[in-house]
Amino acid sequence: MTRLVLASASAGRRKVLRQAGIDPLVIVSDIDEDALIASLDPGLPPEAVVAKLANAKALSVAAQLPEDLLADCLVLGCDSMLYLKGTLRGKPGSAEAALRQWESMAGSVGHLLTGHALLRLTAGVITHTEGDTGSTTVHFGEPSDQDLARYVKSNEPINVAGAFTLDGLGGWFIDRIEGDPSNVIGVSLPLVYRLVRNAGRNITDFWSY
Repeated sequence: MTRLVLASASAGRRKVLRQAGIDPLVIVSDIDEDALIASLDPGLPPEAVVAKLANAKALSVAAQLPEDLLADCLVLGCDSMLYLKGTLRGKPGSAEAALRQWESMAGSVGHLLTGHALLRLTAGVITHTEGDTGSTTVHFGEPSDQDLARYVKSNEPINVAGAFTLDGLGGWFIDRIEGDPSNVIGVSLPLVYRLVRNAGRNITDFWSY
């Protein structure tokens, strides 16, 4: 039986996949994201940055798979960042950084970019690899100082890409989006559907019902 391995610790990504019928095996990569970003060409387009991070995660996990999975599996790596006002923004990492980021984001329009990399392994060898980046336009609202302080105090925005969620407390402060909502949460279902088909499989083969 072919397994789908999710090379990500993101609870949001796993939730999206599970709600769509797939219960992935989660194996977290050991990639140092900050170090990898620092090593990239500063002129690299933002879409390419998240794509390289996703590919690095997928390759890292593929290298540590047990033999039973190496025989036949798909490995999906993902990475999300917010592109706003000419800069890429990842996880704030602290309450102070999350607050500053939201002060910059409020009332603005950004693009949530999610890089996807899909590897197919057969008999221990990578037989197919493909990647793409999903982009969803996000129109941010203007939360009051009190609401923003309470949101940051919840800790939700500290460790998520762009310091916001669409499917959590942050959803109150998003006016609207243009594009795929699942991409904002961290894994684009239509994009993954296409990648899986291109790898020679049907997405329904992985449904767990």
